[in-house]
Amino acid sequence: MRTQITLAALVAALVIPAAAQAQSYTVGRSVVVEEDAPAITVERRPEFREYVVRERVPNYVIPDRVVVGTVLPESGVTYYDVPERFGATPDRYTVVNGETVLVEPRSRRIIQVVE
Repeated sequence: MRTQITLAALVAALVIPAAAQAQSYTVGRSVVVEEDAPAITVERRPEFREYVVRERVPNYVIPDRVVVGTVLPESGVTYYDVPERFGATPDRYTVVNGETVLVEPRSRRIIQVVE
């Protein structure tokens, strides 16, 4: 019995901090995932937005609100590499409903709205 309690306590100690790092909840039809470390830091966001405007990235329009966790369609959206000067990241960026977003390329899930 003590072994089961000890094992349960160990599992809880490992799982609860991991769950606290990325909380998710549902908003309408979208799942919102809050992550601790943003891909583009707060200090670099204005410079990154200016970069995106200079690059004249086309705007893609979706009917839903643009929130973290939204999965973008497979076709019709063009994704761009984030320049290394903004941080080495495997993520891509695009503009959706006038907002610059970072997207995880394999899932096409928005991981950050760069405000």
